[in-house]
Amino acid sequence: MSFLTRRLAPKVVARAHCDLPCGVYDPEQARIEAESCHRINEKFAANQDSTFRTRAIAIKEERAELVKHHLDVLWHDYFKPEHLEVVPNLHELFWNANKQVSKVKATTDAADSQKLLDLIDEVDAAWKATGGNTKTRVAGRPG
Repeated sequence: MSFLTRRLAPKVVARAHCDLPCGVYDPEQARIEAESCHRINEKFAANQDSTFRTRAIAIKEERAELVKHHLDVLWHDYFKPEHLEVVPNLHELFWNANKQVSKVKATTDAADSQKLLDLIDEVDAAWKATGGNTKTRVAGRPG
């Protein structure tokens, strides 16, 4: 190792099971984006203007991609193996939720986006059951 490499090497190494120590992950982020997808589907059904519909689909797909991102980060960075004791169907739940996001991207059916919201509610319940809300949410905020 060269002198420069030794001088620039970190002096302290932090270890965590995720990108940051817990306290930053919340399924609410996925829910907000999924609610946007649902409202877009409702507005799409109520408007026959082709320009509006084209824009609505493009925006819905962007929002749906963010839902996937937030679900994946939560699944991979917040949940740990010991959480499977509390939520045994955790992997299936996230798999189903992500599959549902793909369905929402492929359709404009509000029933599909509502099903995604329902699955995110289940993810939220799993997160709360493992203590997520006590680690993340700021005091005074609705739980």
